[in-house]
Amino acid sequence: MQKTLASIAAGIDRLNEWAGRSVSWLTSLLVLLVCFDVITRYLLKDTATWIMELEWHLFALIFLIGAGYALKHDRHVRVDLFYARFSARDKALVNLVGGIVFLIPWCLLIVYTSFGYALDAWQTNEGSPDPGGLPARYVIKFSITMGMTLLLLQGVSQLIRSILTLLETKDPLRKPDTPSDL
Repeated sequence: MQKTLASIAAGIDRLNEWAGRSVSWLTSLLVLLVCFDVITRYLLKDTATWIMELEWHLFALIFLIGAGYALKHDRHVRVDLFYARFSARDKALVNLVGGIVFLIPWCLLIVYTSFGYALDAWQTNEGSPDPGGLPARYVIKFSITMGMTLLLLQGVSQLIRSILTLLETKDPLRKPDTPSDL
């Protein structure tokens, strides 16, 4: 059972690693696009609505699709005043409770509501309300659902790892792997 759970967690980790690395190249594209926008706006006194919308679409994709990747690498905002000093088991307990009480329910709520929101946009072929804006706004709206699904999955992986950590038994004959095992 524990091997199966560990295998599921590893699969989720691989998915979020791939997703995070895949969208990471968008940061370079975003920097180039912002530089182009600044140059055309201030030197040529011209700008286009689609450029500004593409900037926030790229930022949203980076943030949303990268959320699970950030959780996987423990890069989310957290009050580390006490957490940093906790043992592995105490950290696992905090992650387990936090995941069950906060992360999983909020991800489920956002996935549920954002899917309907994006589906409505797709059914009406919603585009930008601004002249010269980007068409197919449902694409960016579906990215909310996809990003929160990836975050939800990574939360499940974190829960599995926390449970496995809490289920570990201390064998008095086993040599410690790390100083925290002492």
